[in-house]
Amino acid sequence: MQVKTFPLGPLETNCYVLFHEGKAVAVDPGGEPDTVIDFLREEGLTLTHILVTHFHFDHLYGVKALHDATNAIVIGGSDDAVLLDSEVGKGGMWGFPKVPVFDFTPITEGDQTFMDLECKVLATPGHSPGSLSFYFPAAQVVFVGDVLFYRAIGRTDLPGGDFDVLKKSVTEKIFALPPETVVYSGHGPQSSVQDEQINNPYFSDFQR
Repeated sequence: MQVKTFPLGPLETNCYVLFHEGKAVAVDPGGEPDTVIDFLREEGLTLTHILVTHFHFDHLYGVKALHDATNAIVIGGSDDAVLLDSEVGKGGMWGFPKVPVFDFTPITEGDQTFMDLECKVLATPGHSPGSLSFYFPAAQVVFVGDVLFYRAIGRTDLPGGDFDVLKKSVTEKIFALPPETVVYSGHGPQSSVQDEQINNPYFSDFQR
């Protein structure tokens, strides 16, 4: 499996395109997805799914447009659906535009298959109540949204956020993955499970 990164939208949210043997999945299209659509066309890829780690507006701006262009199935956390009725989910706060309304298939933690590859969907609340992380064991990668960043964590002061819950999500779900697992975050550079276990100041008390 290969991964291509597209920073999209007003907050430069990392949209990831994962592709394998002609099929592709997009994670968090947070802005106009023209560059993503062009890439799919140029590489001859069929987008089957759009995975949303959490329903904050900056991760949602391009969901409808990308769905309309590809007919890909949109998947998101069932416990985050409530955010779509608030400004943090539908947009409009801080002067940002509204998010185009889209339909999605709600899921919870469990095993899924995308691009004929196993994906373990992990419930990782704390940044939002229904935040999900998507772990692909064969590729040794995990897409965590805004739960965990390079040497940092996501904010917990928005509706449904909880600092203690976030720390528990990271230590029990993300840090339980193999240390070499590459961590792809919603903003900023990639990292690894081991790097964050050792160097992230929010987890200085983590017992390896």
